Amino acid sequence: MNLRFTLNGKPWQVDCEPQETLAEVLRNTLNLNGTKVSCEVQVCGACTVLVDGVPVSACTYLAYEARGKSVTTIEGLEKPDGTLHPLQQAFIDEFAFQCGYCTPGMIMSAKALLDENPQPTRDEIIHYMDGNICRCTGYVPIVAAIQRASEVMSKETKK
Repeated sequence: MNLRFTLNGKPWQVDCEPQETLAEVLRNTLNLNGTKVSCEVQVCGACTVLVDGVPVSACTYLAYEARGKSVTTIEGLEKPDGTLHPLQQAFIDEFAFQCGYCTPGMIMSAKALLDENPQPTRDEIIHYMDGNICRCTGYVPIVAAIQRASEVMSKETKK
């Protein structure tokens, strides 16, 4: 199948098999390995990417479903000059990762949250991030990182 979509702000065209997942195409065909695959049953959130701004589990989302849509991966958050997205920087600043395997999915889910609700409460963050599992850090630094990014992004939009 020929798949045309926007990936990280740029038009893409790639051939894929009908049964291939978006995660497989991103990782195996396009060599974008930031999207992690863990459970393969839509439970852990490690494979989260944004499709038209909505977080999806790329491990179960068939690649052909992305036809004509906009897909954003962790690689697409960095600015052209190499500056990290405020969420990426906040995860570093708050030590919100240990092994880092869940981090791309956490950041992509958090981005969807902050796009929808720029100033979420702690409880709203916890509720929204419920579908992302971390086995290393616990969740306190992750929530703190999202709160920090929210503050930074709010200041940036006021400028």
